[in-house]
Amino acid sequence: MRAGVVVTAQPGVEDLAVTAEKLGLHSFWVNDTPMVHGDPFVALSLCAKATSRIRLGIGVTSPALRSAPAAASGFASLNALAPGRIICGIGTGNTARRTLGMRPTTAATVETFTAALQDLCAGRTIEYREGDQVRDVRFLHAGAQTNTADPIEFVVAALGPKAAAVAGRRGTGLISFGLLDPTAWHALHDARRNAARGTSRDPDSRTEPRADSYVVTALRILAEGEDPHSDAARDATGHLVMSLLAFAADTAADTPAFADQLGPAERETVHRLLDRRGTTANAPDRHTKLYPNYLGRIAPQDRDLILPSLMNTLALVGTEDDLRARITTLQQAGIDELLIQPVIDPRTEMAQLAKLLA
Repeated sequence: MRAGVVVTAQPGVEDLAVTAEKLGLHSFWVNDTPMVHGDPFVALSLCAKATSRIRLGIGVTSPALRSAPAAASGFASLNALAPGRIICGIGTGNTARRTLGMRPTTAATVETFTAALQDLCAGRTIEYREGDQVRDVRFLHAGAQTNTADPIEFVVAALGPKAAAVAGRRGTGLISFGLLDPTAWHALHDARRNAARGTSRDPDSRTEPRADSYVVTALRILAEGEDPHSDAARDATGHLVMSLLAFAADTAADTPAFADQLGPAERETVHRLLDRRGTTANAPDRHTKLYPNYLGRIAPQDRDLILPSLMNTLALVGTEDDLRARITTLQQAGIDELLIQPVIDPRTEMAQLAKLLA
């Protein structure tokens, strides 16, 4: 299995990209979460100039954040800086929208947006719509400014069959956050294959390019005798757990089905998080209380919220032998690349990942 890393966009991110490339990692990604993290296109521009081999991804952008022409311009510009090394991740904007206090968009909109980006980034013309106005648009000057000749890899963010079907119809890969259940991955791949059959994207076609699958998680390799739920393990994985708890707290009122899937201890922890942040599931400004420091290192006083059950579900924690066995199972489920999101010591954690998968 290949290895990669996801970080937040911030000054100095290009130095981490250089380290990742030296370690032999396959890809380097930044989040696209306005009002929480820095701009991913700015960050990857710096990374593109500082590296020569590693693939560079945005994980993930959304039609709820940018128009197709604006997003295509960003990706084609990155492709001019790092030809053939760019990965475009696309999703509903589940987090990026909710950090603004807004709902994410739909899978149908993601599909339309993906198709438009694929065409524009390949130099083709699309129908661009604003209200009842429709215009043909394309890059009017491709060359030094943008690169439409070298291919861009597209992946769709998916946790369920609707998004996986979009990937199938558009011939893209998949990326998922914290999904370490092999059975769930088999279901995603089945949904993608079924949606693709009978289309020009049929995966059984010998001419269709490979569509890879990526999973984002966190990694903690336990020291000898270390408790798998130690403070150090909670610190290394807590940002993933906290992101799920924040989502459950944020959606408890308008999408209760998600919180209902959690166990009693997890639901009680969601209520504790709301109380601790001084907000409620119905407060219109709850996003301003739940998402500060999103995907950042957790505060020591929040370690009690990092439940072992959620750590085991979302992250990879164990001895080297335990982790290699678990990773092999994920590979057998069709995952091509393991992406970690390090928050404690990114350089050390990237080195541990490279060694683990060597």
